[in-house]
Amino acid sequence: MTTLRVGTRGSQLALFQANAVADLLRNQADVACEIVVIKTSGDRLAEAPLSQIGGKRLFVKEIEDALLTGSIDLAVHSSKDMSAELPSGLAIGAVLPREDARDAVVLPAGPRPQASGLRGLSLQDVARALGETPRIGTSSVRRTAQLARLFPGARFGAIRGNLDTRLRTLDEGGFDALVLAAAGLNRLARGHRISAVLPSDACVPAPGQGIIAVEIRSDDAAVRRPLEGIGDRTAAAALTAERTVVTHLGGGCQMPLGAYAAPSGDELRLTAIVVSLDGTRAARAEATGPVSDPEGVGRRAAERLIANGAADILAEVERVRAAVEGLQP
Repeated sequence: MTTLRVGTRGSQLALFQANAVADLLRNQADVACEIVVIKTSGDRLAEAPLSQIGGKRLFVKEIEDALLTGSIDLAVHSSKDMSAELPSGLAIGAVLPREDARDAVVLPAGPRPQASGLRGLSLQDVARALGETPRIGTSSVRRTAQLARLFPGARFGAIRGNLDTRLRTLDEGGFDALVLAAAGLNRLARGHRISAVLPSDACVPAPGQGIIAVEIRSDDAAVRRPLEGIGDRTAAAALTAERTVVTHLGGGCQMPLGAYAAPSGDELRLTAIVVSLDGTRAARAEATGPVSDPEGVGRRAAERLIANGAADILAEVERVRAAVEGLQP
């Protein structure tokens, strides 16, 4: 096989992920790879909040376009950035084993309260360290909605840029804490900055968080074959279940929705939540089922969310967004 062209963004994390896939293909499938960096709309609009520029798909659109036109042979993404419904002609060819899916609280560098527990601070420790009205940096409406329930007095601000830029903003006093994906911190050797890991039932992760996905043209058997040897089936099942929840709830990019499927033997246990933007209302659901039927697990969770009021909460979110957009100049 000729050298495979691997499309990716140029961020620290994106390049780490693309090189991880390329290394696996070289070492396990004896396939040569070339990294092709593609600048996306999300990269060009680096300072704008995601909710104002169209959501997370802006980080994959140009890469998917390059895949469809044949400029690259495969694309590597953080799976949580991908649309629930992929463009026609594209498919997920493989996913790597999942990193820690949870969200992490990062406090400014320097003296910290004494950690309690094996790794970092407890929620109670974090609350004490932050005080009553902390400034918390996050660009995720999902995190903001759930964190508003954990830290009622918090003020939230959007923060973007690469990881080192975000950490520097924190350390220079821009925020009292950041909430970031633990997976990204671990992959970029910044795990030592994690002050606390939020339990997945307290802040349900984003669908696909911690999973690296490889996207291919759905009819490209020559690329699909070597990917079969590097994929993780359990992570793939979890991702399918979580993405199914999103699909059944409308598939929006910036929804206050968490969904996390944890494997236990041959079963998946999926927890999902939809929260109002201010954190005052929430619909929660769980579903279990065989790893071999992730779509069924995701569908049952979505149906239970709707029965518990998720549709009303999401309709309210859309009304708020429409009103805000109507006020834009």
